[in-house]
Amino acid sequence: MKIALKNKIAGTMLASLLALSATNAQATAIRLNTGFNNNTIAAIDDGSTGLINFGFTINFFGNNRTGGYVNTNGNVTLDAGLGDFTPFPLSTTSQEILAPFFADVDTTTGAPVKYGADTVGGRNAFGANWIDVCFFPRDCRVTNSFQLVIIDRSDITSGDFDFEFNFDDINWETGNLSGGRGGLGGNSARVGWSNGSGSTFELTGSAVSGAFLNGGPSSLISNELNSNLSVDGTTMGRYFFQVRNGNVVQPPSAVPAPGALTLFGFGLIGLGLARRKRKK
Repeated sequence: MKIALKNKIAGTMLASLLALSATNAQATAIRLNTGFNNNTIAAIDDGSTGLINFGFTINFFGNNRTGGYVNTNGNVTLDAGLGDFTPFPLSTTSQEILAPFFADVDTTTGAPVKYGADTVGGRNAFGANWIDVCFFPRDCRVTNSFQLVIIDRSDITSGDFDFEFNFDDINWETGNLSGGRGGLGGNSARVGWSNGSGSTFELTGSAVSGAFLNGGPSSLISNELNSNLSVDGTTMGRYFFQVRNGNVVQPPSAVPAPGALTLFGFGLIGLGLARRKRKK
């Protein structure tokens, strides 16, 4: 009886732990600042804003930028707008780009892209939101929610800043004209940044079909990178970068860290057991 009771208690504890782990891994990292929703890009496919002022100056590899261009296809560029929809290797671009999820977003239906200024941790910040966005062509059977936040750190040195890629829900990875079907396969999304002249970074899983999706081997919502350095501490779904004296402080590895609770749960189990053609 005692053995059976112990086994039952252990099983209940394990189930609760795994449920908590799953909840933790899928908790949203997206910042809900109202200011990040102050402006809306009109319904469009492959669109870009004009130059948008951040409200502060950033030094990105020696180029002082006071603003950037919000592009509907999951990225912000600092030197000119970008209409490309099929994600290319960021090492090949000549543009300065911060790309939380470079893929073929279609806002001619469903939710729009929003952006604006606010504060994070008492510091000036600029955010761009892709919340519940659809993929090309006008397909909203599944949607994605992700965000870019740029945070002023001129309190350290003039031009210093942090930026975050934040993820809540990733269910598609490509558009139909990028070789995908139903949002899957083909030339899959890329996550990373480039200064347009040789310095670049892409997250492990970029251009790998299925990698970034919820439940995928590099699931964006279930992992994190350097989020312990953000004002909120470790947060699943947050990928955090510091830029100091114009240079991105490289993370120790391109491989994101999984949630500690998830690892612990699995430990217990182990012990017990082209570039685009014109759209018509």
